[in-house]
Amino acid sequence: MTLAPPLRDAAGIPGRGAGRGSVPDAEGIWKAPEHYSLAATCFPLQRGDADPCFAAHPGGLWAAFTTPEGPASLLVTNRTVPGRAGELRVRAWGDGAASAVESAPAMLGLADDWSAFDDEAHLARLPRLVREARRRNPGLRLPATGRVVDALVPTILEQKVTTLEARRAYRYLVRRHGTPAPGAGHVAPQGLMVAPTAVAWLRIPSWEWHRAGVGPQRSATVMRALRAASGLERLAGLTAVEAAAALQSIPGIGVWTAAEVTQRTHADPDSVSVGDYHLAHFVGYALTGARTDDAGMLRLLEPWRGQRQRIVRLLGLSGVRAPRYGARMTIQDHRGH
Repeated sequence: MTLAPPLRDAAGIPGRGAGRGSVPDAEGIWKAPEHYSLAATCFPLQRGDADPCFAAHPGGLWAAFTTPEGPASLLVTNRTVPGRAGELRVRAWGDGAASAVESAPAMLGLADDWSAFDDEAHLARLPRLVREARRRNPGLRLPATGRVVDALVPTILEQKVTTLEARRAYRYLVRRHGTPAPGAGHVAPQGLMVAPTAVAWLRIPSWEWHRAGVGPQRSATVMRALRAASGLERLAGLTAVEAAAALQSIPGIGVWTAAEVTQRTHADPDSVSVGDYHLAHFVGYALTGARTDDAGMLRLLEPWRGQRQRIVRLLGLSGVRAPRYGARMTIQDHRGH
């Protein structure tokens, strides 16, 4: 889908830099889709409520990240006016402000086209649970950040461990080896951080990975992937299928990791996180009332090939919770060893 131009052009304001003034270094305003939900759309981008690269804002969201021109702090607010179309206002500070604003519409899901999915004939063929979830969440969009390194590193940290362990490790490493976001403590929230660049990730010593609770297998996978960081970022220009295949050519990156990345970087509407610890059980229970395995999940989702990630996202918003059986994965903590 071609993006409409902003209601106000993204423009740099010379001489400010790094958020030293309250006036943004770049900004843009776009018409928000009807019933648009900023929270639901950007939810997959945040690694939990304590992600140091994101912060809540009344009516919006702060995000900090690196662009090709440098770091940026981005503030997105969703302004709704009764009787009028809503507006998404994007303001940015820092050397990468203009680039960050330019990339914002895709990150906010404005390039994600749900028209075929929302066609009445298509909706009628969906499971009732999915139809109801879409009716309650008409503003959901899939984000496309294009920032492969930013999506890949925390996803590798989530391999074969609990979410709690992975997010704890990611917070530790970002706070220790990232950089304060432009304007943090002034125009941006205190403590807002920009995640390490590929070069900075590669410089993290082995004992810091250990202190973060990241085992040698996962840290080695990060190192292997980021030694070709420039190639990784070029994957943003490929299709989601091509990018996923390229990612899986790196030892230690499989179907699950590639899918989790392209869901965030490419707004991939079809990728399924095969190999997830809970997903197959959840999808099976939601659609049939019984747990299933990865093969069973893929059979259940096959009628909606091309839209399977949309189905999974809506099932996650349906309110259904699959029962847990047996022992849960044990949280390991080797940081003191």
